[in-house]
Amino acid sequence: MPLIDMPLEQLRVYSGRNPRPTDFDAYWDRGLAEVDATDPQPELIPHPNPARFAECFDLWFTGVGQARIHAQYVRPRSAAPHPAVLKFHGYSGNAGDWLRQLPWAAQGVASAALDVRGQGGLSQDVGGVEGSTLRGHIIRGLGGDPDKLLFRQIFLDTVQLARVVMTLPGIDSHRVAATGASQGGGLTLACAALEPRIVRAAPVYPFLCDYQRVWEMDLAVDAYEELTYYFKRFDPTHTKEEETFTRLGYIDVQHLAPRITANVLMTTALMDTVCPPSTQFAAYNKIQSPKDMVLYPDFGHDELPGNDDRIFEFLCEL
Repeated sequence: MPLIDMPLEQLRVYSGRNPRPTDFDAYWDRGLAEVDATDPQPELIPHPNPARFAECFDLWFTGVGQARIHAQYVRPRSAAPHPAVLKFHGYSGNAGDWLRQLPWAAQGVASAALDVRGQGGLSQDVGGVEGSTLRGHIIRGLGGDPDKLLFRQIFLDTVQLARVVMTLPGIDSHRVAATGASQGGGLTLACAALEPRIVRAAPVYPFLCDYQRVWEMDLAVDAYEELTYYFKRFDPTHTKEEETFTRLGYIDVQHLAPRITANVLMTTALMDTVCPPSTQFAAYNKIQSPKDMVLYPDFGHDELPGNDDRIFEFLCEL
């Protein structure tokens, strides 16, 4: 098998390169306290829908920084209580077509698909950071207060979404799961780490893991390209490289992974040059709850045959 990363036996024990800030736990405890103090003010607005077995709603709620966040919410018309699945999209995208939510409703499962703030959907990005906002959400806020990092806010939006969905009428709060690919995979892991009531998580080639490893592999292109822009514009001689990667450690999913208590099914493609396999294993190897990984040896950051069916079955076991 061709290799773009470490041999598989090394991947299975790889523990990551990106530094973990010394106050990492306090940082996220402070973030969760901010969510606690934010009234979500949820609002469900009926959305036109021809499916006879489902009801569709635009779900709005308030996230940290008082941003109004949007998700597509679809629930079955069948008798409650229902399990629920939280869905997270790829970098720069949005929740997609409503049709994507209907198979869950047909199975008797409610679904909530988040529009990540500041990307391709309806959610609000309230801004308020120092430095460049020209490119990239990874580096948004990197030059200032770490509490202003945009992905901190996005991770906390996943927590608020989970909490809101768990309180909606007809939802069994003990049967809530999460899934997504690429950025959505990273957000799935972050959500499961920061909201321990998530019981199943199915991330697919998760983004937002082990930034320094990406840099050292010379793969700060595509989704990670903004790391290159940041150094070229703000630290061209790399005098602050260690400080930069340490600060990125606050939003490195591998460091959140030990908090996960959910049953995890991760999918990794071994030819992935967008989210390199080693960065994904850095997170996976730190998960201490029940877990399994499905490998696609010949695939990159592609559509993975059979994977959607496998995840559907895994999550429908709820």
